[in-house]
Amino acid sequence: MKRPDYMALAFAEAEAAAARGEVPIGAVIVHGNEIVARAGNRTRELNDATAHAEILAIRQASERLGQERLTGLDLYVTLEPCTMCAAAISFARLRRLYFGAVDDKGGAVVSGISFYASPTCHHAPDVYAGIGETRAAEMLKSFFKDRRED
Repeated sequence: MKRPDYMALAFAEAEAAAARGEVPIGAVIVHGNEIVARAGNRTRELNDATAHAEILAIRQASERLGQERLTGLDLYVTLEPCTMCAAAISFARLRRLYFGAVDDKGGAVVSGISFYASPTCHHAPDVYAGIGETRAAEMLKSFFKDRRED
């Protein structure tokens, strides 16, 4: 059986977020070959600054599995997580983080504060950056360009 392209599913969530007028970021959480959670940004829709794709996917996975720790699960997200999301990923004890575009302004994994390198970080997932990076960067650039033209 062919393994699904989880980053493609994260991009589908990002596209759905953009269609709702949200910043196009999508996330998928996987356990083995099972999709446990998927979400796109909903900060505007929910009037909730914490409703980032990663946070919503972590909440959904925790609720579905009935546990706060997501040990052994992997997260695919279209953009480098911010500090808030990097911390949530750490606290959830996710095993691996795969992300698309680097976020020079707000990223906290390989950019900015490099959260997982901090001595106060309790758990650092294995990090794989640049998966679908060009597509993710273009999606974001296009979204913000369209907003500036309106």
